[in-house]
Amino acid sequence: MDYAGKVAWITGASSGIGAALAQELAARGAHVVLSGRDEARLTEVAATCGETLILAFDVRDEAALADATAKAIAWKGHVDLAFANAGISQRSRALKTSMQVYRDIIAVDLLAQIAFTQGLIGHMAERGSGALGFISSIAGKVGVPMRTAYSAAKFGLAGYADALRAELSINGVSVHTIYPGSVATNVSRNALNADGTQRGRSDKAIDEGIPADIAARQMLDGIAKGEREIIVAEGMELAMGEARRTPEALFDQVAGMVAKGYMDKLEQQ
Repeated sequence: MDYAGKVAWITGASSGIGAALAQELAARGAHVVLSGRDEARLTEVAATCGETLILAFDVRDEAALADATAKAIAWKGHVDLAFANAGISQRSRALKTSMQVYRDIIAVDLLAQIAFTQGLIGHMAERGSGALGFISSIAGKVGVPMRTAYSAAKFGLAGYADALRAELSINGVSVHTIYPGSVATNVSRNALNADGTQRGRSDKAIDEGIPADIAARQMLDGIAKGEREIIVAEGMELAMGEARRTPEALFDQVAGMVAKGYMDKLEQQ
């Protein structure tokens, strides 16, 4: 994919991976739509990205999301690339974690990202083009201790992406699931404790992780190459991700079912 002139929409764009993706996309000539809750921080990111559109809202607010979707499409007449990136992590043992933490993380990391995508797939399918990037995690490939809610949400996001990829394979829309390991962001500081409070401190692994700009570059390079699974990690995390990588033949097999009319036959039963 050549990003020049493309319109790319990113959730969770006020910091971390989202901000780095916005900056890298802008450097490659894309027009960027930035979304998140903090308009002031989005404005700071926008100042480094050339021509942008800021759409600030809470991803859990479906009415606000619908309004933002209409504005994003109307800005240039289309959205070519969308990143479901907004998320909250976790640092707590399952034995001590309240159910509200599970509800909150799944609401943001999974359900809101599905809603974001559902609002765009009709537009992309009708145009016969587009690309969707889902920011899962190595914890969405391998269950990681202290992240039961986060792993559940990120596994779920990957499952949605895989099924969606097969369905949209006949519509000209590509789906890319991205599995970052430790990336140097505020993800640990913003993570939820067992009682739902913000952790407020980082992890050594995160602090020493891949710089966000390098991670973003690897993600966009992977999409440009047409990679369906993009693992962005180092060391043990890379080995864990590769050990659970989905065989390309399996992706092809499921897409082949769609090409042979599987969905039409199932709807007629």
